[in-house]
Amino acid sequence: MVAVKPNEADTLLGRIDPARPVVLLFGPDAGLVAERAAKAAAAALSGSTDPFALVRLDGDAISADPARLADEAYTIGMFGGRRVIRVRVGGRSITAAIEPLLASPPVDTLILLEAGDLKRGQGLRELVERSPRGLAVACYADAGRDLDRLIDEELRAADLAIDREARELLAAHLGGDRLASRGEVKKLALYAHGQGRITVEDVEAIVGDASATGFDEAIDTAFAGDAAAADEAAARLLSAGTSPQGLLAAAIRAAVQLHRWRIAVEGGASVRTVVENSRPPIHFRRKPLIERALDAWSADGLSAAVIDLGTAAADARKQAALADLICSRALLSIATSAARRRRRA
Repeated sequence: MVAVKPNEADTLLGRIDPARPVVLLFGPDAGLVAERAAKAAAAALSGSTDPFALVRLDGDAISADPARLADEAYTIGMFGGRRVIRVRVGGRSITAAIEPLLASPPVDTLILLEAGDLKRGQGLRELVERSPRGLAVACYADAGRDLDRLIDEELRAADLAIDREARELLAAHLGGDRLASRGEVKKLALYAHGQGRITVEDVEAIVGDASATGFDEAIDTAFAGDAAAADEAAARLLSAGTSPQGLLAAAIRAAVQLHRWRIAVEGGASVRTVVENSRPPIHFRRKPLIERALDAWSADGLSAAVIDLGTAAADARKQAALADLICSRALLSIATSAARRRRRA
């Protein structure tokens, strides 16, 4: 098994080893999965003039007819040259279709499998990771240097610079989904076209909450004790296809951050000071909810919330069919607990 480091993934996918023609892209960041698959396909087909060199297949259809993938994989292109097959993995297993391709890999055909978050040591992920002819690349939400690189890439193309505070604020609203994040930066660049430099005011005026496609609303209202708003926001996200595991992971990160802030409050700092001095800056629309949450929760209570959310995340992974319900109940439990704490305060 070859472990792909996050900072090496994009370079590696730009020149995939022909000896590893089956590539699995998986993880909670669906936008990053799709973007990397598109770039890998483009690199593999660079210079090709065959309009049929790229084939898209549905994973559930392949599960029902495993031979269909093999038929496509071993087909020789009309004009010769390399071919790429992109498979969107659904809820059904396609290991029966992948096993023969790993045992006897096709020549000049790259197979890109695009999947959601997959558990280590099971199913498709284990099959590809253990094979010397497969390559598995995890796609997790952008953070830190990845976000800086994305911002720089888009703003450089638009011939724009950005103030340090504006960059921090922008980064705070990106990261949950690569395509959504890139779209937000492109939108900001279009808004600031011709002015040379982007300011905090520009970011506040134009950038919506692209972080995990709006996770903040569901999570902030939950920790602030607004059960109805949290439940409605979570339902809206989940009905739109948001990963419940991704939402729970974001809630855990939020609880950990709130815990850090609450420790500062219990050390003598005011809630307002902690919120105002946060780096990266908290968006002004979120500040009232964050302040309510810090007033309601103790550091010990937030530690317990992290544990409860971690248990819910584990349950959601084990019981995929009930993941949406588990996620909704976990956030509702947080909101109910916060409301109860506020009443006691």
